[in-house]
Amino acid sequence: MTNEDLIYRLTKAVYSRLGPAVDEQTVEQLVTEVYREVEPLLSTNGSRHSSFAPSSSGGPAPRSPEGSSDRMIISVFGVDHPGIVAGVSQILAEAACSIVDINQTVVQGKFAMVIIANTARARESATELIARLRREGEKLGVRIYAQREDLFNAMHRI
Repeated sequence: MTNEDLIYRLTKAVYSRLGPAVDEQTVEQLVTEVYREVEPLLSTNGSRHSSFAPSSSGGPAPRSPEGSSDRMIISVFGVDHPGIVAGVSQILAEAACSIVDINQTVVQGKFAMVIIANTARARESATELIARLRREGEKLGVRIYAQREDLFNAMHRI
């Protein structure tokens, strides 16, 4: 079973147990905790591997079908006004995260942006970074959704 399949099954089990009203952050934390407990028992050709393990090189995380725990998908939506890109990118810069890819558009005054950020060198946990981004969104008057890439990919297979 691939890491993606396991994450998918764990995510599906958490949602089926807690119901669709559970927030994404709770699901992400539970799936991460369960995976970390079973990860030492997993092996491929006698050697451990993990999509949750931090990158030892400190460089960009390798791309894989299941995604990386060292990358975060950040979506921003709201009414357009100056400072949105600056506010989000400032949070990432302060956390020592780099922007791997960014796409933003404004359609009839509505702002939408998606950022893929490398969090391998982040000075804070994914949970702390997500909370900071959500608080910044409240200050900016926009909605910010952030999730690790591996969990994002697994959850969107459901």
